Amino acid sequence: MDMDQLLAQVVQDIEPQIGSGVVADYIPALAQVDPAQFGIAVALPDGSVHGTGDWTEPFSLQSISKLFTLALALSENDESIWPRVGREPSGNAFNSLVQLEYENGIPRNPFINAGALVVTDHLAGVVGDAADSVLDFLRAEADNPQIDCDDDVAASEAAHADRNLALAHFLASYDNIRGDVPRVVDQYVRQCAIAINCRDLALAGLFLARHGLRRDGSRMLSPGQTKRINAVMLTCGTYDAAGEFAYRVGLPGKSGVGGGILAVVPGRCSVAVWGPGLDKRGNSVAGVAALDRFTALTDWSVF
Repeated sequence: MDMDQLLAQVVQDIEPQIGSGVVADYIPALAQVDPAQFGIAVALPDGSVHGTGDWTEPFSLQSISKLFTLALALSENDESIWPRVGREPSGNAFNSLVQLEYENGIPRNPFINAGALVVTDHLAGVVGDAADSVLDFLRAEADNPQIDCDDDVAASEAAHADRNLALAHFLASYDNIRGDVPRVVDQYVRQCAIAINCRDLALAGLFLARHGLRRDGSRMLSPGQTKRINAVMLTCGTYDAAGEFAYRVGLPGKSGVGGGILAVVPGRCSVAVWGPGLDKRGNSVAGVAALDRFTALTDWSVF
């Protein structure tokens, strides 16, 4: 299979979808992004990367960062995160407060905002600064020391962080945020505001296709832990559209409102796509279409 030709075919097939959807205008810095951009990159287990389109153009990592926070928390402190956060789809908006009250401050999963705040707090309790830990990991796996937080995006999100602060204070009232609430939210905002491109994101996610092995060959997670992260990605990784994503794409995936999606084909590759135009669930319209087409053309799926 010629991967470059395959990716060119994917882009050709989904071209009518590029530019569809709306950008995340509730974050002012993201509202300025041109939606008529699209990139895709595939990283293979040997570390080689293939890409096309705007695959070297940086975009805001946003909720995809939650995946790396979870992986680092599991690698640093084994399974002790799970009593504090569940593994079930929420069925509610990613920033909802409602479910927390019904379920005594235990978020449904690590990929909604409440769950990600708990994981950020958990990781910070082990490493000191969760955002710096995520940044160091991305730089190492992508072999790119230039990956950094976009200060403008971080400032824009911090200025509109009332809902996340409310979530964190509510969690703290149940003793499920143990650090300083403003500090936890600051770290969460900074990790979401990391700027990355498809090439680097595909490489950073490759450990999930390599059953827990990092770029240097060291083991970050056990195969069992990696399987479980992929499982949570499949069931919870694309907000409350995970069922539709599994139906169309058939892969574990984690999306972000910056328009990126990271998908994993265990044992074969990781795929990063970016298209800033989002659907009503907050997932990239062109990105989902491209992953749908990619799995159709390759016949690669977990099913």
